[in-house]
Amino acid sequence: MNEALDRLAEFDERKAKVIELRYFGGLDREEVAAALGLTVATVKRDLRLGEAWLRRFLAGRNDE
Repeated sequence: MNEALDRLAEFDERKAKVIELRYFGGLDREEVAAALGLTVATVKRDLRLGEAWLRRFLAGRNDE
């Protein structure tokens, strides 16, 4: 998982940070938004797209 997050950060650093704060930092969406100076809508979108990217990477389809 760490390698996948590193690769996501290379692709999109903000999405990786949102994923890290949400799942490893234990913050809720509102807290992530406040910590990064984003809107909650942006956090929701970044979570959705970041999760999809990670699923694809972990499934072995990492051609980005």
